[in-house]
Amino acid sequence: MSPNTARQKINGNKNASHGLSKKQRSYIYTGFFFGVVILLFFFNNAEYLFGGEEQNGPYPPNYVPAAQKTTASAPDFSLPTPDGKTLKLSDYKGKAVIIDFWATWCPPCRKGIPDLIALKKKYGSKGLEIIGISVDKDTKQDVPQFIKDKGINYPVVFANDNVVINYGGIRAIPTSFVIDKQGKIIASYEGLVSSETYENHIKKILGL
Repeated sequence: MSPNTARQKINGNKNASHGLSKKQRSYIYTGFFFGVVILLFFFNNAEYLFGGEEQNGPYPPNYVPAAQKTTASAPDFSLPTPDGKTLKLSDYKGKAVIIDFWATWCPPCRKGIPDLIALKKKYGSKGLEIIGISVDKDTKQDVPQFIKDKGINYPVVFANDNVVINYGGIRAIPTSFVIDKQGKIIASYEGLVSSETYENHIKKILGL
């Protein structure tokens, strides 16, 4: 073996002892990184990808999946009235019902009450009921006089934590729900609603 050949062999052995080149190591690290990302993706989405139930947070009661043709049932409640009686929503099945979450201190709530009174007068004998759910707390004692002063002609009850939660948390008032004769929620609104909007729902439910 010539001296040059021997030196080349030694150099080759030295290079081999250094392992992979920088470029090769870069490829390996990149491949390892993407492999970890893919594994994490499959791990976190296994139930969704392979037919399991998707874990979702709580939906409001009027949430209806796109593929679901029927509306959601209105959660039943049993709440106290200002005169000490108890009102149950289920007692009004077979009627068109508007549930109105409101308070005496809420300007848009007060503005919408005359429309609700008028709707009750017009359609009450035809199968409409309106239930006002007061969320007054510190002003709860003002509700009976408020009902009298405004001439409210539909039942009013006091909210509790359960009814607020069951109806989606009630992020703002007024919040209202329109319920058909079968006890299904067909519409819900945050904010003041026009009389015409309610009336269109009422006529459709009652077949007028």
